[in-house]
Amino acid sequence: MSVATIDSSAARKAMIDSQLRVSGVNDEWVLSAMGSVAREDFVPAAARGHAYIDRAVPLDNGHALPAPLVHGRMLSEAAPRANDHVLVVTSGSDYLAALVRTVAASVTVVPAGEVAQGFGGDYSLVLIDGAIEHLPSQIEQSLGEGGRIVTGLVERGVTRLATGRKVGGAVSLLAIADMGIPVLPEFAAPKSWSF
Repeated sequence: MSVATIDSSAARKAMIDSQLRVSGVNDEWVLSAMGSVAREDFVPAAARGHAYIDRAVPLDNGHALPAPLVHGRMLSEAAPRANDHVLVVTSGSDYLAALVRTVAASVTVVPAGEVAQGFGGDYSLVLIDGAIEHLPSQIEQSLGEGGRIVTGLVERGVTRLATGRKVGGAVSLLAIADMGIPVLPEFAAPKSWSF
């Protein structure tokens, strides 16, 4: 076993014990997934040494990988099941997709910048790896009736973890916790004119 493997294994354990468990993320499958998926493999080489800090990690594309607690809370709220067909909208890192792959039947990954191009699907769960000001119609349409969504939501400049469900063909989001979640500029609210 290499020194790097020992160090990252210890860092993952510290992340679980000092960031997730103390903040109420105690779902065994979430802790197992986050303890086994090497977060450092999903950040730029220069950021590997601090992949497990309790802050967002900048990516090379101008986006950021959310802090571990954000992913832990997202997965706890999402509660993916073995029969779920999941859409993960990424910020440029496939870390969240790798975590949910440990449970779900299938996982489709779409970068945030490609959502406007459209894609098919009848997903039972959508995870958006960042905070949005509005939910694009392409994502709303891809979610099957009764399907769940977990995302970051920007409300009056504050980012919050939000969950929702598609009922009667429409998706409603409910903010459940204030959290520092990197904003995805691709999902800024359309500009409107006002007095």
